[in-house]
Amino acid sequence: MDPVLYTGGCLCGRVRFEAAGPAGNPHYCSCGQCRKHTGSLAAPWIEFPSERVRWTGPQGRPAIYRSSPHSSRAFCPHCGSALGAIDDAPTIALLLGSLDRPDAPELEPVSHSFEDGKPAWA
Repeated sequence: MDPVLYTGGCLCGRVRFEAAGPAGNPHYCSCGQCRKHTGSLAAPWIEFPSERVRWTGPQGRPAIYRSSPHSSRAFCPHCGSALGAIDDAPTIALLLGSLDRPDAPELEPVSHSFEDGKPAWA
């Protein structure tokens, strides 16, 4: 059986990616870093080993911002779209909203990291 190929990219299309499944650890996160990176109260993530993610758009790799001692946030330098996090460990976490088809059943988040970081009214 061939692995599932997930595709996606930024708003302007200059940064595109292909990620070979299976996808791992579908979850939400409400930590301060994720909230600031996405402008949302909870960021939905899916993780892949780095060697299974290929940057395919004309921009090539996204721009990165070193956000913590172990991770950098990835974004398009042209349109500013948040795309994910590139960890020092061999993991790339992609934001589910950046996928072309985020509705696959296996991508449904099954946990919520830092859930106490979202407002009580959310």
